[in-house]
Amino acid sequence: MTIYPAIDLKGGRCVRLFQGKSDQETVYYNDPRVPAREWLEQGATHLHLVDLDGAFSGNSENLNAVKSILSIGGMKVQLGGGMRNHEAIENALDLGLSRIILGTSACENPSWIGELIKQFGPDKIVIGIDARDGFVATKGWVEISQISALEFAKEMENQGARWIIHTDVATDGAMKGPNLSAQEKMAAVVPNCKVIASGGVSSKEDIEDLRNLALKFENLEGVIVGKALYEKTVSLREVIS
Repeated sequence: MTIYPAIDLKGGRCVRLFQGKSDQETVYYNDPRVPAREWLEQGATHLHLVDLDGAFSGNSENLNAVKSILSIGGMKVQLGGGMRNHEAIENALDLGLSRIILGTSACENPSWIGELIKQFGPDKIVIGIDARDGFVATKGWVEISQISALEFAKEMENQGARWIIHTDVATDGAMKGPNLSAQEKMAAVVPNCKVIASGGVSSKEDIEDLRNLALKFENLEGVIVGKALYEKTVSLREVIS
């Protein structure tokens, strides 16, 4: 199972929000290159970046910070937040990112996702499905749609998507463990997609629980770990080895 350390960018800094709420922000690093280097030294092969400003505004606003992280090298980096038009996606991929994560735009225009996948390939486009009580949350989790997360995932699979990041909003940043039931249902409903679980990881045992789940659902490819790394309740070196 791939471990994806998460760096959330806001105003060029590395921050964490509690359940996506912009008014509940903790700044961990002014320079996001610092944690990126730490994760690389501890064995990370991948990074998960979120442009929080972009998620709220709809425009990519932290690309300079993204460039600085990419300059470190040695890791495959995926980015989400504010990728709501073709130009933004193309510009981001031109930076050297491995994958682009689309959430709100995928929900609002599913057929467009099919077009993007045909153009860039299924390994460049990731569908970010953020769910609260089983329904898709969009625009930085500010709006809750009436679209079932599982039904939406199936639609994305039908559009050609082969990567899905499934975030349980209620557990994100809460440090109370992942929603294993929700992650199991997601992996089961899209057998042709690789699923990356996100939200709630607070300990090595949480990661082991997801690894055990991946024994049943081989398409459960990875897990995103954020606050637990910053609060040092999870040792990246320990869970990667």
